[in-house]
Amino acid sequence: MKLKLTLLAAVAVLAGCETFDTFAYIDGNRYFRANINTYSVIVLDVDGKHYLHNPVIIDPGEHVIRVQGPRVPGFRFGESRSISLDVKPCTRYYLRAFKESPLQHDFTPEVDYEEAIAGCRVA
Repeated sequence: MKLKLTLLAAVAVLAGCETFDTFAYIDGNRYFRANINTYSVIVLDVDGKHYLHNPVIIDPGEHVIRVQGPRVPGFRFGESRSISLDVKPCTRYYLRAFKESPLQHDFTPEVDYEEAIAGCRVA
């Protein structure tokens, strides 16, 4: 009986190694910090689903990502904008807000940088 349980556990572990879940990260921290008039964002939701952590782990495919931009002096919160992305598997996306002026409310959400996720393989 002990041998059967050991073999069953070994098969379960090996079967777990053979499954590859593809995923991607959406990160609200900008990648290049030296660019003037760019700011990190807060990822509010992806396709209407709210997240409380950064980076957000999502499935590949078309997504609408709503972000909150930097706050402006005199205001409590920054404005929110949406960006549509065709998310590739095993990729980390760093998002940023681009503003013409630091005192301006309006911003444009952009992808600052894309990088491959180490150790992630597409099935």
